[in-house]
Amino acid sequence: MNQPDELDLPVEGGTLRVLRFGRGPRIALAAHGITGSGMAFRAMAARLPEEWSLFAPDLRGRGGSAGTPGPYGLERHAKDLCRLAEDLGAGGPVALTGHSMGAYVALRAAARQPGLFDRLLLVDGGLPLPVPPGADLDAILDDTLGPALARLGRTYETDVAYVDFFRAHPALGPYWNADMEAYVRYDVTGPRGARRSKAREEAVRHDGRDLLTSADLFAADLTGLRVPALLLHAPLGLLGQEPPMLQASVVERWTGRSGSLPAELTEGSNHYTILLGTAARTVADRFVGLGG
Repeated sequence: MNQPDELDLPVEGGTLRVLRFGRGPRIALAAHGITGSGMAFRAMAARLPEEWSLFAPDLRGRGGSAGTPGPYGLERHAKDLCRLAEDLGAGGPVALTGHSMGAYVALRAAARQPGLFDRLLLVDGGLPLPVPPGADLDAILDDTLGPALARLGRTYETDVAYVDFFRAHPALGPYWNADMEAYVRYDVTGPRGARRSKAREEAVRHDGRDLLTSADLFAADLTGLRVPALLLHAPLGLLGQEPPMLQASVVERWTGRSGSLPAELTEGSNHYTILLGTAARTVADRFVGLGG
């Protein structure tokens, strides 16, 4: 299941590159993070039962979909997920998951067309994030995403240099494995001597600003959610240390007092290793089990 098929599937205004892991009849759809690609789900997909097929699109402006035109934004990505679910599900329900920004996209898709999906697994994302009024959104993105965003404006002499940049990342390097390497190598493009990420910075910043200013929309989606859902969240954040991506007060607001969303802290993981490290087994198991 580790080597995906690469498909180009239709969406409004073009196509999306979609990675298919597995050949089983049970269909899953997965949305990746803000600077990532469908290859982020390689480790999880390898741990799904044989009867599953996981389809992981490269969202517009990323991976093999870097050239698919905008507009960008979480609503557009959610529409794309719904279109893929309609086509791939062939009238049957699709299991849905998303990581980081992809969790917000998946939440939007499930809220838009709940009849398409029979479950929703949010992986370290999907909860409204508090943003101070008048805040500089691009500065927040720079501070929060750090190396993940900084790499988009750089070039690298070789693929090895690009991999080495990731291996120096404090949330990845200490836990480096074959799934991380595959994820990084899938992302690199460009001419010899000027290799770079496939992700388009304008798409990343547009989507990031959209995410930061849409808390009320996500709150409404969560409150009215009609799809069985679960949140898995990591105790450590994007730099492999505290604070986590979803801070305790935010998680408590949506999973504690109200009890509207079940949640599980995935011990020993950070924002990236919850999906790309050994915790991928937990993610796969909870995804399968969420369907009852």
